Amino acid sequence: MALKATIFKAHLKLADIDRAYYADHTLTLARHPSETDERMMIRLLAFAIHASDCLQFTRGLSTDQEPDLWQKNLQGEIETWIELGQPDIKRLRKASKLAAQVFVYNYGGGAEHWWVKNNKEVAQLRNVQIFKLPGVETQQLASLADRNMHLEITVQDGQLLVSTAGHFINIAPQVLITD
Repeated sequence: MALKATIFKAHLKLADIDRAYYADHTLTLARHPSETDERMMIRLLAFAIHASDCLQFTRGLSTDQEPDLWQKNLQGEIETWIELGQPDIKRLRKASKLAAQVFVYNYGGGAEHWWVKNNKEVAQLRNVQIFKLPGVETQQLASLADRNMHLEITVQDGQLLVSTAGHFINIAPQVLITD
């Protein structure tokens, strides 16, 4: 019998000073049985970085055809494709052709090795941006995972301040490559 996804509710109070975007979002996240709290919380963090009324979580780990998050325009064309971890270079090539912008949030064990192995090929892609998330902070972020989360996230100068119930985590994504 297959294991089912675990449902999490996240109430985000978002202040993105860099983009002058201020909004409250109530989100439902389905954590795949093979997904860790760290990865799920990074999906939430990626949502906060790119938040809009059109950004959506996809089926993610359940399908190879979709990224972790995407935003489509009214014609169904993919504007933003967001991947987590260390995606295969073939997948990034495909994403680069399908989407106007591609973002990768690289994290966890093997992140450095993946970057060293793939940076030259990634640099040739026209619209791909790669960010590395610091391991200590993403593990701290994972500790905030709760079935009913209330988070405040402030984005300023490319850094994120995540707070909830007296806990504060400052996350500074390292830019590895921008288009």
